[in-house]
Amino acid sequence: MKAVIFDEALRYVPDQAEPEARPGWRRIRVTTAGICKTDLEIVKGYMGFRGILGHEFVGRIEAPDGRPGARVVGEINAACGVCDRCAQGLGRHCPKRSTLGIFNLDGCMAEVCVLPAANLVKVPDELPDDRAVLIEPLSAACEILEQHPLRGSERVIVLGDGKLGLLCAWVLSTAAAEVTLVGKHPEKLAQAGWRTLRTALADEPIAPGADLVVEATGSAAGLARAIELCRPRGAIALKSTVAAPHQLSLAPVVINEITLFGSRCGQFQDGLAWLARYPDAPLERLIAARYPIDQALEAFHQAAGTSLKVLLDIGG
Repeated sequence: MKAVIFDEALRYVPDQAEPEARPGWRRIRVTTAGICKTDLEIVKGYMGFRGILGHEFVGRIEAPDGRPGARVVGEINAACGVCDRCAQGLGRHCPKRSTLGIFNLDGCMAEVCVLPAANLVKVPDELPDDRAVLIEPLSAACEILEQHPLRGSERVIVLGDGKLGLLCAWVLSTAAAEVTLVGKHPEKLAQAGWRTLRTALADEPIAPGADLVVEATGSAAGLARAIELCRPRGAIALKSTVAAPHQLSLAPVVINEITLFGSRCGQFQDGLAWLARYPDAPLERLIAARYPIDQALEAFHQAAGTSLKVLLDIGG
């Protein structure tokens, strides 16, 4: 099968062996996959991953006779299903988990990928592939509200105008009184306008004192800026996964009693439910380009630049 592999170097291969589904798992014929910031960090060495890349996809379950079945997206953490964390509904924190295209599990930038049947979520017929492929990062944005519910009166700042930053800003704009998206790229900020969302360039003066700051810059400097902008006893959600080492004084976090929490994967049902409530959410604006899988190297090159979401067309 065709696949995109990282093993010290990024490669497209036309003849990768297809994976076999173990008991309780399913094979998925991938239609479309997305390139995200985490994929770009893996290519820089994040997590030490080697294998088929990718964790954002939409595809069809392969029936026993090989024919395509239901159209699905898939939660990316393959949990054991029996430990205490799994029993609490926290399979995404299972100590024995593997993670699609990130840790110990080949990803979805291939004609076929495999996941536990329990991870697969049927896509509504009315939801097109170009929106469905964004359910994974959209659900990650919704995770902030699960971890840190808002009353509706808060002032929120989202740092970073990449794909995830825009999604976080859109989701939070439906739950907070004032949300400002801060970024370095005027063309990306121009794509962000929706509902009451405000935007600002990173070099503009930004009033501190936010109740919640979301750090989604993908840079080592993002957390320091978030600490500067957060009010005493406010909260900071960390969304960036950065491979580069960096140093930072956390004394202001202690002095100002700031709550600092990491925020990773969300539950796909939350993303789908949010999209059903806000069908006018402009997800298509995030798609900057699409490439056939055999042009994956060019796609990664564009994704590493100033583009928003770059998609790989894999199957029919």
